[in-house]
Amino acid sequence: MAEKKKIAVIATGGTIAGTGPAGDAAGYRAGELPVEEVVSSVPGLGEIADLEMHTVCQVDSNDITFGAYREVKNLVEQLETDPSVDGVVITHGTDTLEETAFLLNLVLDVTKPVVITGAMRPATATSADGPANLMQAVRLAADDSARGMGVLAVFSNMVFAGRDVKKTDSMSTDAFRQNEFGLLGYVRDRTVSLIHRPYRFHTSSSRFNTMDLYNMPEVEIFYVHEEADPWLLQYMLERYDGVVIAGTGAGNYPKAVQDVIEAWNGDCLIVRASRLPEGEAIPDAVFDPKGKTIAAYDLMPHKARLLLMLGIKSGRTKEEIQQDFRVY
Repeated sequence: MAEKKKIAVIATGGTIAGTGPAGDAAGYRAGELPVEEVVSSVPGLGEIADLEMHTVCQVDSNDITFGAYREVKNLVEQLETDPSVDGVVITHGTDTLEETAFLLNLVLDVTKPVVITGAMRPATATSADGPANLMQAVRLAADDSARGMGVLAVFSNMVFAGRDVKKTDSMSTDAFRQNEFGLLGYVRDRTVSLIHRPYRFHTSSSRFNTMDLYNMPEVEIFYVHEEADPWLLQYMLERYDGVVIAGTGAGNYPKAVQDVIEAWNGDCLIVRASRLPEGEAIPDAVFDPKGKTIAAYDLMPHKARLLLMLGIKSGRTKEEIQQDFRVY
């Protein structure tokens, strides 16, 4: 019989630790329960692995900060050097889980399994989904096949790459999807079945894994719609270190917005992304004939923002950051 693994559980709050009116799935407060209580609510969890628990914060994930990211990075990398720990599970709110998963996938210098999960229903709801997700996350983090895979996410039996996981539903417990290239695998009961491996650079192979995450550049998102205000974009270019355009279609925008971009010669870097969940924003001779922008390819605006922040922080040129969007 194989020796039982040791898994560290790092809590950051979220719905998985939320409480509200008994039985209700809405009207709750996130991050109320301590991690020890969340873990103890899952029957049989201790039979899968020995657990040690850590708390970084207990917040709604809309309130997660780079301060919390720094703490998580430092803690996970300390656990990487601890020979008694075999893997890490991070509990997190679902609203910004995809951003945290993507960022950690870029900045963690680790090879041990790191799995992030959460819940769509609070712990006090009827049929709360947190216990099953936590069980599956621990199972995956304790499996040798997850080693070297970068940050993984688990929801409703499905395994997602931290780079590609997307929240696509505001109510269903089956709220997460990956892009059109498919899942990495499944976790069901005692079985972990991984089918694919992430292709892009991540974690121990990422150029950003030595970054301290202090004094991060200010990057914001300009959302394109009909009659989008070009003067708002002009203000943002003058105010911030970087701006991500959440464009229509393949990263498109009105002529008035294009005029502002083409006239811009300042230091603020501009990324063209699409507000759509599938497809790509690629270099485009029609909407960006002067080559003023960086194409985000398949990264959605909120993830493109994070990669742009890391690129600016590390002093990379516009051309080098464009290459980052091709390989991360």
